[in-house]
Amino acid sequence: MGEAADTQNDEKAPLRSVHTKSFAQLLGQARCSLLVTTYQAGKLITVRDNDGVVNTHFRLFAKPMGLAANASGFSIGCAREVHRYVNMPAVSAKLQPPDKHDACFLPRATHITGDIDIHEMDWDKDGELWCVNTRFSCLSTLDAGSSFVPRWRPRFISALSPEDRCHLNGLGMRNGTPSYVTALGSADTPQGWRENKAKGGVLIDVDSGETIASALSMPHSPRWYDDRLWVLESGRGSLATVDPATGKVTTVATLPGFTRGLDFLGPYAFVGLSQVRESAVFSGIPITETKDQRNCGVWVVEIRSGQIVAFLRFEDAVQEIFAVGVLRGLRFPEILEPDDALIATSYMVPDEALKDVAPPRRAADGA
Repeated sequence: MGEAADTQNDEKAPLRSVHTKSFAQLLGQARCSLLVTTYQAGKLITVRDNDGVVNTHFRLFAKPMGLAANASGFSIGCAREVHRYVNMPAVSAKLQPPDKHDACFLPRATHITGDIDIHEMDWDKDGELWCVNTRFSCLSTLDAGSSFVPRWRPRFISALSPEDRCHLNGLGMRNGTPSYVTALGSADTPQGWRENKAKGGVLIDVDSGETIASALSMPHSPRWYDDRLWVLESGRGSLATVDPATGKVTTVATLPGFTRGLDFLGPYAFVGLSQVRESAVFSGIPITETKDQRNCGVWVVEIRSGQIVAFLRFEDAVQEIFAVGVLRGLRFPEILEPDDALIATSYMVPDEALKDVAPPRRAADGA
């Protein structure tokens, strides 16, 4: 993997991180960047290659967790709301230094959900955003007149109630349809999942409602990729595949931290790692009993061999990661804050209205 190097951080000491040289090389060669959420530190982190050194760029959000992201924009689930950002490439030309940025995300809308403890999120094939509503133990979508719209819940959940009964947390799409979810238990009582958190986790097929795999240790981040069903068994610090027909779990890689947050690019899996607090929530799970070193950051696994090929490790203030999203085709994006002066003079209109937009005026000669 090569030796670790200091990361170029936009902010100083508490947000310091180190990375392998291979991490920056991988981002540069793939011409991609990452978005990473950390609710513990209250940050959305943009991870970018800057001439062979990883640059980490921080934006403040209130308890950012779920993330749906692509080159067109992203949605981020926070403490009481979901924020929508849209990429306006034309604004990139106005950023400093010149010719550095290839994307610029601007805030476009905020939906107030109330405290539903949003976990993973993703868009379906029609562009509708689906959210894991952990507090109400269901999958939800959003509409303008409601806090949320309940769309699906596990068979064992008897009613909607803000009691976090099973700690529903992960959402995986297949062919643009919500297909897989994970939960830390199958209880139907207030926070009942805590009674068997070490090995009570389940992976569920959304369409049939059937449980694919059980007795998992704090599963997160189900994903369908490369014709395989993947899951992070966080309590064991592992990346694994699951046979949808038999429920057999096959460990592909074991990593030095609590695994949560997963995306793929080519033969690589980008896996979020957390240190895991010594608390009642995490006590008694395998990773807290067997591993002395628990890291926080993003680890890269070559999925054919299971080998770790790169990592980005946070050293201090950032101790937990929730979501990891790959921005394909974007090398050095920027995210504008709501009070940025550029927002006042950056406009987006529907395509059909562009024909009516006047061309920019040229300055008069000698002006």
